[in-house]
Amino acid sequence: MPSTHDVGGASGFGPIVREAGEPAFHHEWEARVFVLTRRLLQLGFYNLDEFRFAIERMPAEAYLGSTYYEKWFAAIERLLAEKGVLP
Repeated sequence: MPSTHDVGGASGFGPIVREAGEPAFHHEWEARVFVLTRRLLQLGFYNLDEFRFAIERMPAEAYLGSTYYEKWFAAIERLLAEKGVLP
């Protein structure tokens, strides 16, 4: 059974539009989330499968309403809370 994050091949989402000269990050906080994710993976706080699964467990409305790096940040928060690192 497909879940919300599994939209590959689904219709109704429209084309992916790429900006000409699109930057890797649109905002400084996105770069920080990228670096934080990489560092937490390096330090063994979680692994890539756990990270991906944390994103997949987002409620449908949150998943569909979030940007790429907002999903990453939500995954970091969830995993660190689940592991007792964050209260």
